[in-house]
Amino acid sequence: MKRMSIRPILIHPDPRLKKVAAPVPDLSDDLRRLAEDMLETMYDAPGIGLAAPQVGVLERLIVADAVKDPDAEPQPMVMFNPEIVLSSDETNVYEEGCLSIPDQYAEVTRPAEVRVRWIDMTGEPREAEFDGLWATVLQHEIDHLNGKLFIDYLSPMKRQMMTRKSLKIKRERARV
Repeated sequence: MKRMSIRPILIHPDPRLKKVAAPVPDLSDDLRRLAEDMLETMYDAPGIGLAAPQVGVLERLIVADAVKDPDAEPQPMVMFNPEIVLSSDETNVYEEGCLSIPDQYAEVTRPAEVRVRWIDMTGEPREAEFDGLWATVLQHEIDHLNGKLFIDYLSPMKRQMMTRKSLKIKRERARV
């Protein structure tokens, strides 16, 4: 059995982050391994969500764990082909960040509750309702599958500022 490995996370701007990911036709061992690698990568970063395009794989797969309390039991979730089937009219505002846009945060308004349908690691179809931080994280990660970043919700000026800062971080990391 191959050990999990941490994958490099793409930093914005990167054209792969703006592409729509392809549906997962069926679950292979490679895809399950990718999901495990993504969980390992997400926890290592540290983050609370990660989408396959962020590690350069343009397939509809996300991982998340919105349990932020260090003393609480982790609740890792793996979702293949996740889709939001229902959103509440009520909204929440969270300060969002992104592993592909390091060290930058902005308030984003999204539906407070969502119903999500997905396929789990065993290949079983699932559907559940999420609220609070879980709802925000899942919407953020599903956006990644559609080539959308949280900064796309911001004003053009703020988006441009964050993109410039991200580009600077990307250049600095490339020199190391």
